Amino acid sequence: MMAIDQDRESGWMREPEAEENGSVLPASSTAMPTSSEEMSAAPASSPAHPGSRYNPLLLDFDGSVLPFLGGLGTFNKRLVLLTWIPALFLSFSQFSDFFLLDIPDKWCKTNGTMAMMNTAHDSHLRLGNATTTRAPEVMLLLPPPQLPTTPPPMVRTLPPNNDSCLCHQWNYQIHAGLVQNVVSKWDLVCDSSWKVHIAKFSLVVGLIFGYLITGCIADWIGRRLVLLFSVIFNLIFGLSVALSVNVTMFSTLRFFEGFCLAGIFLCLYALRIELCPPGHRFMITMVASFIGMAGQFLLPGLAALCRDWQILQAVIICPFVLMLSYWYIFPESLRWQMATMQFEASKKQILQILHRNRVNTESDIKGVMPELERELLIRPKKVCIVKVVGTRNLWKNILVLCVNSLTGYGIHHCFAKSLMDPEVNMNTSIMHNFYANYFAMAGITLASCLAMCPVVGFLGRRGGLLLFMILTALASLLQLGLLNLIGKYTQRPDTGMSETVKNKFSIVFSIIGMFSSHAVGSLSVFFCAEITPTVIRGGGLGLVLASAGFGMLTAPIMELHNQKGYFLHHVIFACCTLICIICILLLPESKNQNLPENIPDGEHYTRQPLLPHKKGEQPLLLTNSELKDYSGLHDSVAMGDGVSENTTVNGIKSA
Repeated sequence: MMAIDQDRESGWMREPEAEENGSVLPASSTAMPTSSEEMSAAPASSPAHPGSRYNPLLLDFDGSVLPFLGGLGTFNKRLVLLTWIPALFLSFSQFSDFFLLDIPDKWCKTNGTMAMMNTAHDSHLRLGNATTTRAPEVMLLLPPPQLPTTPPPMVRTLPPNNDSCLCHQWNYQIHAGLVQNVVSKWDLVCDSSWKVHIAKFSLVVGLIFGYLITGCIADWIGRRLVLLFSVIFNLIFGLSVALSVNVTMFSTLRFFEGFCLAGIFLCLYALRIELCPPGHRFMITMVASFIGMAGQFLLPGLAALCRDWQILQAVIICPFVLMLSYWYIFPESLRWQMATMQFEASKKQILQILHRNRVNTESDIKGVMPELERELLIRPKKVCIVKVVGTRNLWKNILVLCVNSLTGYGIHHCFAKSLMDPEVNMNTSIMHNFYANYFAMAGITLASCLAMCPVVGFLGRRGGLLLFMILTALASLLQLGLLNLIGKYTQRPDTGMSETVKNKFSIVFSIIGMFSSHAVGSLSVFFCAEITPTVIRGGGLGLVLASAGFGMLTAPIMELHNQKGYFLHHVIFACCTLICIICILLLPESKNQNLPENIPDGEHYTRQPLLPHKKGEQPLLLTNSELKDYSGLHDSVAMGDGVSENTTVNGIKSA
């Protein structure tokens, strides 16, 4: 009681413990005084020295500060629009590998004749009648005449990426709308074909390191400064890629380009989340995703217009010049400034936003500005992502989302390879076309994002993630198990099953798996942005996005090893989906909840039951605060005794 009285005299109330089985309470409701006397006494007695703890009113950004600024007013809408536009440019860079590093068909010039060596796009010709359809190639590869006593060596047709080719000059036919790309410029075939996969590898590795490093820096120096430096260096490295003189220079510069692209994407994603009120966050994020998919659909036309890979690379990078103006027109994240106690800079930005939104300061009913004036002398307090190690719930939530994003993007490649497998699509000529494959993948991505909108709106973040993960697990297990069973029956003529039935099932499961796994990866990133506190949101997003990058990295690794171990690769990720289904149940639900601003707020996001309690039903477990107060009751009180005046039914002491 003496501790409680001392807290009341200083104008502050104790915050309740994080709930274990209840819903998340807004930050404003957890620390508001319980009487009008305390409300009037708190501002007057709040200390203004650097070691003090500032008023929770300033911490309640979604409940107090953002409504005072006009909510999603005109100024905030313009800022959100400015975060949407670069999504188009980022999409161009993200999918440029499909065109810059496409493996073309090639012909060898020999004595004035042309001998065609089919590439991976036509590798299905190696089945069955390979000796008849590739006769010119076989003639080129015949050994010199030998004596009759010498056993003739076996004549073999070389696979597309074999390291022994007898040709030194090639003609290429590129499928991706370009006359020349990186593969044809530096003859990255035969002995040099592995360099193509290294070039793809370098961009993804750059993205992984970029997410990890720029995320931590954005929490320390701010989103705006990291965004500006990422744009500047992306222009430098991106334009240098177009001037590469060899594939080594190209791969090295692509690493640094990916590093800068990661910084731009992460900062824009965090700014977009931090600008929005709770009810608009998912919608605004999905609009940015749709703009990015528009870039994916427009890129083939842009490549057809550019014709050369160097011109295409320059055209992709040059629009980032427009983002240099963001230094003047895009302010720092006000939410991040308030969470890190930079109140002097926050005051200037609040006055600017009030002026642009034409909001009268007299509408400040809760007294945000007077409280801000009292706390101007507090020193800024910035937090690193390593602080999450000492938390109880927050690190588990981030770890679960990291595993989910790794599994979603990793298994996506397994389904994509099955869909584009030439053995499965032997009788479907359309799937051997570059544009058919490209637009099929883009169409599945678009359908996945369209399905996410109603599913997440109805089931919430956790329910939607759980549904899509279950679909991914079912598609994966059926493709691995059922197709193997069907394959055994196709060998028995009396069953009536053919190889065509197996291939059709494989295509259906691959489409469903790509559809659901993309939703799993996207939702994991968005979920992390909502439950990670503002002070470490950049680092938390960096961890989940880097995990997604590790999942995407499996694609060039598998191609580099000539598809060896592909079945085991799919089995491992299928097992991960089952683990993720269980772990998703441990996550909180962040739909319509205020964003946590500091680490204690992030700890309040704890697990709730998947289905809400029925009306009048008591929860099976008490919360931490109820258990704490219940344990403090005297054992001498009998069950039949009446309850004292200052004690509630659950043992919580009233004011």
